[in-house]
Amino acid sequence: MRYFVELAYKGTRFHGWQVQDNACTLQAELNRALAVVLRHSVETCGCGRTDSGVHARQFFAQFDSPDPIPDTAALACKLNRILLPDLCIYRIFEVAANASVRFDAVLRTYKYFISIAKNPFWQEFSWHCPCPLDVRRMNAAARLLLQATEFGSFAKSHSSNKTNTCRIACARFAEDKRRRMIVFTIAANRFLRNIVRAIVGTLVDVGNGRMPPRGMLNVIESQKRSAAGVSVPARGLFLWEVQYPYVNQQAYDFD
Repeated sequence: MRYFVELAYKGTRFHGWQVQDNACTLQAELNRALAVVLRHSVETCGCGRTDSGVHARQFFAQFDSPDPIPDTAALACKLNRILLPDLCIYRIFEVAANASVRFDAVLRTYKYFISIAKNPFWQEFSWHCPCPLDVRRMNAAARLLLQATEFGSFAKSHSSNKTNTCRIACARFAEDKRRRMIVFTIAANRFLRNIVRAIVGTLVDVGNGRMPPRGMLNVIESQKRSAAGVSVPARGLFLWEVQYPYVNQQAYDFD
């Protein structure tokens, strides 16, 4: 029996999703809790591999059980009681035996939060950029990403990606004047490691006048990481939504 686990987490204290030796990771914490409640070892698989310090408003993991789980809601409650407070389970549900949280996702959405004013209540969830940013210039450069298919310029150096091809469906900045934030939203069929933080760093170079909006084309065409901007800090990045053709989306607020 295969089950999907829909969850959320604050990534500050974790060294990313994937299990690592001698490091606190989200996958290891979920595996531990499932093993305690189900009384047998469990190996989960995640829909992605978020880096150290990155958060998730919505994330999916999967695991297999030798026996049916009669009450998945009760299982979720038991898990939430013993999991670290930075990780919570929204729901657990049965899926087809060949379903995959990683390969069946049709769209992933990330958000990056840039604080334009110092705010002690958002310091773990945003990056404070002290210099003024021109949102119109950044959006002009961001629209050029939708024309591209190869994103080697933003991929982590020496990564093991078999391909740097992605299809970006959305890339835009929006001003949140109430919170004094600039929020970048990007959606694609897949993401390379570190790509969102590298893209945001490059677009910030456009917003502060270091590069013209059309300069984004030169960065993309170079396919060299050295041509793009520096990666912005992980604390402002959220995996916001993951969509599957057979999973009903539920609304979750984040304020």
